[in-house]
Amino acid sequence: MKNSRIWILISIAILLSAAVFAQGRLKADDNTNLQEALPTFSQQTIKFGSTGEDVYELQGRLKYLGFYHGKIDSVFGSKTQGAVKWFQSEFGMKVDGVVGPKVKLKLYNATKDFRPTAPKLHEGGAAAGAGGNGGSANNGGTNNNLASSNTMGLSENDLRIMANAVYGEARGEPFEGQVAVAAVIINRVKSPSFPNSPHGVIFEPRAFTAVADGQIWLEPNQQARKAVEQALNGWDPTGGCLYYFNPKTATSEWIWTRPQVKTIGQHIFCM
Repeated sequence: MKNSRIWILISIAILLSAAVFAQGRLKADDNTNLQEALPTFSQQTIKFGSTGEDVYELQGRLKYLGFYHGKIDSVFGSKTQGAVKWFQSEFGMKVDGVVGPKVKLKLYNATKDFRPTAPKLHEGGAAAGAGGNGGSANNGGTNNNLASSNTMGLSENDLRIMANAVYGEARGEPFEGQVAVAAVIINRVKSPSFPNSPHGVIFEPRAFTAVADGQIWLEPNQQARKAVEQALNGWDPTGGCLYYFNPKTATSEWIWTRPQVKTIGQHIFCM
């Protein structure tokens, strides 16, 4: 009986040792693969708004696999984010559009034969502003106009996400109403009560319906970009408002308590 117990204990110990060894082997293999990927990607997490060498590699490899169809411009915009989410979904990963170590490793292993061929626009200082969120030739000179009217020192990504927000929130509104939405974003950026960047304002929890329902990632049209340009040039149809809502769809009782200033299209703008 004692011998049987001894053999059982020995067997358990052997199985546990084998499991620990196998786990260590897997971790070692993962580390080896990760080390192989390091020359390709840095250790920085890549996400919406990122630029540079990592995004260049990311876009090229995603395009190599057929997930990305935009321009290799080294700017992580909405189209790049959509490609990342598609890749994550197809490879059984968490779909969040963020490129961390696991996504980098999975992408590296899936594209070991990839060799970059696109010019590195980020090194020549000529990165195309609209390529990251799907725009290019269709945008004409709008991005240049946005840049020239950008007196707040906003980044290219901030200008793009503002156009996305205007399109997602107000594409069915009159042009004045679209400018008004852009003006509200700018007013919030300038207010100490809100984040101090368009990206922070737009993605503040529960701030904009377009973020909640995903319409923020729709490709903005020329009119939405023009509305942002006009707001940056100083046109504020709201007179300084910080909020707006659609009275037909609003579910918040609090928003009705705000002092109402003006109705433009379907939106009521308030302080």
